[in-house]
Amino acid sequence: MTTKRKLILTICTGNICRSPMAEKLLQHALAVEGAPLNQLEVASAGVAAGYGDPASTNSISALKKVKLDLTHHKSQPVTQDLIDRAFLILGMTQSHIDILRHYHNDLPERVHLFREFMGANEDPEIPDPYGQNFAAYAACFDSMAEAIPSLMTYLKSEYKK
Repeated sequence: MTTKRKLILTICTGNICRSPMAEKLLQHALAVEGAPLNQLEVASAGVAAGYGDPASTNSISALKKVKLDLTHHKSQPVTQDLIDRAFLILGMTQSHIDILRHYHNDLPERVHLFREFMGANEDPEIPDPYGQNFAAYAACFDSMAEAIPSLMTYLKSEYKK
């Protein structure tokens, strides 16, 4: 299967905590893969985001622990252009996907939760750490990092040359 869609879009609410962390983690995981996976783009957006807000301080700190830099992040809302370029959209909670389906048309075939591929015994949702202490952000980061292997397995099966 070939596709002109080469974007993986991670979405959350404000695009300053979860989806930017998920974006960086996925970029990092894809960078070590061979083609075509290492040629995919990853972006993040929020269903209730504005333009240009920086990532939260605790999100930056959580990623800094694994040497990923989030200091240049600028928030953006989900737009039809992003959706039109997306091969896969990954929400942090079911409510993000529900909002997306309510307000946008022509969603890609693949719209899933970030942790959906981990198995039935795992919670597929990633709670919002916004306004909480660093431990909440660290737990959020851990729940995302834990999902990366299952996401990579899914991508390898779905995105073929």
